[in-house]
Amino acid sequence: MADLTIPEGGFWPAPEIPQPNIYPMEWRVETAKLAAIYEKSKRMVWNPADLPWDGLDPADFTREQRLGVMYWFAVLANFDASGPAVFARATIQAFEKHEEDPVRKCFFSITRDEMNHEECCQRTIAKLWPGGPLDWTPSDDLERAAHNNIGWLYHNGGRYWNGYTSAVGKYSLPVLFTSFMMGEMAASTLFRGMASETRHPVFGEMFHRIGRDESRHLQICMTILENEWPGLTDDTRTLITRQLRAGFVFLSMILWEPPEGFWDLPPYFLANHRVLMDHARDAGLGVLSYEEQAENWRVAMARVRAIVERWGIDFPAIPELDLEGVKVDFIDPEDIIPVF
Repeated sequence: MADLTIPEGGFWPAPEIPQPNIYPMEWRVETAKLAAIYEKSKRMVWNPADLPWDGLDPADFTREQRLGVMYWFAVLANFDASGPAVFARATIQAFEKHEEDPVRKCFFSITRDEMNHEECCQRTIAKLWPGGPLDWTPSDDLERAAHNNIGWLYHNGGRYWNGYTSAVGKYSLPVLFTSFMMGEMAASTLFRGMASETRHPVFGEMFHRIGRDESRHLQICMTILENEWPGLTDDTRTLITRQLRAGFVFLSMILWEPPEGFWDLPPYFLANHRVLMDHARDAGLGVLSYEEQAENWRVAMARVRAIVERWGIDFPAIPELDLEGVKVDFIDPEDIIPVF
């Protein structure tokens, strides 16, 4: 065995590593609950390819119904397809900032889950409307309306992505995770309702599994926030209030209807959106009525309000749902943290 080489005067210290950087590697555990949630996520993993896709027969739907279902999943994809990238970016940030190991692993688990949710959008659209969401040529006014609406949706998604890429490095963990918490609260509410309403077994199983994932994501968010919220500054509390309002407006596109004055949409968008949603509802997808969606939002917002006010954070006014709170002025769409 060769002898060690020990320089005169001792070993030279390695250079200090500039930060932020993923090095030096470490596996610090401070929150055992997060580590347990990550272990649970590994046991609950599922494969979208295993859903009974053979039972999703385009011939069982009218053309209008197939278009409506495709449109609904295209709207969902404006949120869910951003999920893998949003949480992948957050995972990298957690490594660079040397968050404890369970935080990084939980981010990774959410990234993996969101990829499954995106795949569900992809497989459904490919099955019912090849070329969707946008790589197809409309043949009549209804199809042109769907194609055009989706194009406008994705235009807005691109604006919010630009905001998120700058927000990750700018905002603190409590601000980011309050936005994530809003998204997960909304998602678990949405998919729980749709799983009980859909008339199709493929969608029933899909929504059940996605809803279970989103409930676990919400548990992750709440665990992290309970560690981060104590000691918030007044400025951070104010920023969180604004992000809660922004999250409501952003997520209302899939959970209800887009409020005026925020989304960059043409004047005919909402009327055509309603027609297409009616076709998706008629197909048995499980899309809730306007009133049911509003009530679901009220329930979700009541849960959010109870959580944030416990930590001295003002809840924003949501006049669209007749919910009182602090008035929030106009929010720049490119300053929002897109979540789902």
